[in-house]
Amino acid sequence: MFPEMTDLKPYTPSATPAAEQSATPQTGIVMLNLGGPATLDDVQPFLLELFADREIIQLPFQRWLGPFIARRRTPKVRGLYANIGGGSPILRYTEAQGRGMVAKLDRLSPSTAPHKFYVAFRYTRPSSEDALRAMQADGIKRAVAFTQYPQFSCSTTGSSLNELWRASARTGLRDAFRWSIIDRWPVHPGFIEAMTETVREGLSQFAPADRSKVLILYSAHSLPLDVIDRGDSYPQEVGASVQRVVESLEAPNPYILAYQSDVGPVRWLGPSTEQVIRRLGARGVKQLLVVPIAFTSDHIETLSELDREYGEVAHQVGITQYVRAPALNDRPRFLEGLAEIVRDHLESGALYSTQYPVKCAGCTNPQCRNILNPASSAAVQRG
Repeated sequence: MFPEMTDLKPYTPSATPAAEQSATPQTGIVMLNLGGPATLDDVQPFLLELFADREIIQLPFQRWLGPFIARRRTPKVRGLYANIGGGSPILRYTEAQGRGMVAKLDRLSPSTAPHKFYVAFRYTRPSSEDALRAMQADGIKRAVAFTQYPQFSCSTTGSSLNELWRASARTGLRDAFRWSIIDRWPVHPGFIEAMTETVREGLSQFAPADRSKVLILYSAHSLPLDVIDRGDSYPQEVGASVQRVVESLEAPNPYILAYQSDVGPVRWLGPSTEQVIRRLGARGVKQLLVVPIAFTSDHIETLSELDREYGEVAHQVGITQYVRAPALNDRPRFLEGLAEIVRDHLESGALYSTQYPVKCAGCTNPQCRNILNPASSAAVQRG
């Protein structure tokens, strides 16, 4: 059985400084992300939710196979989280990003201030329901659903938005807020500049004479190939992010894009980051910088998979210097970038990006590309 919301302890958000509580917020920014288990006891419920979600992975006989895979993987995944401190740091970083974002946003967009952020994770607390109820308690009327995935995918941003609208119905808050959506930002200057900073910091760990020759491996979270085959825009947007960072870096380093974190008995988008590392080692590559191009904060994919698992693989295949570029986390340029993204969105008056209404050519999900109670009279034009 999957855990019911009523079976879970109430979510208690981090305390907000008194100075930030003095004014009633005018604009609510809902930060959408996958989330991660905060404690080891949260690992199995998190995996059960993940493998039940057909918007991210479709399995044969999913009602039975999903829970089976989740329970079978729980001991291993618990061990991985134990090795990085006993839980995911993603909530801590998301809250830090939210605080930094709204502090800067209040100055950049005083006409829509005060702003307040709310975290809505897909598979763990705080959930969309938590965010919606908190906004209701704060008296919010104008809300922005802000994906924390720079590159759009139906499986990530799309799934999170669909859950946000479902949660609005479950909570009786369908008409409580006027919504707009920030659904992607793969080449926004703030994001690209912050990512470029991390690449330069990674390269600085190599000897000056070697830096221009270091191979840079950009790694993004993989997706099932059936999602890609439907026409999902994720690969092209990840590629666009990589190209902008390469251009911003203004360095001659060779580079490769690969994909990590594939699980379950389905085919995934490649090439696999692990297999690329093995092949590079077999070809005699000795120095490698890995850049998490699709992640905005440290979590299990960076702290465990990239740092520990793939670091060991690199050592085994003869790569003598393996470095992972730092995650964005609460980097000042990234916080400024988040605020700029929201400021630009609010100033534009747009409900969403021009690409948001364009459904995948093979889309079969009638809920995709919806927006609930839009903030203006503009109609959603479906692709």
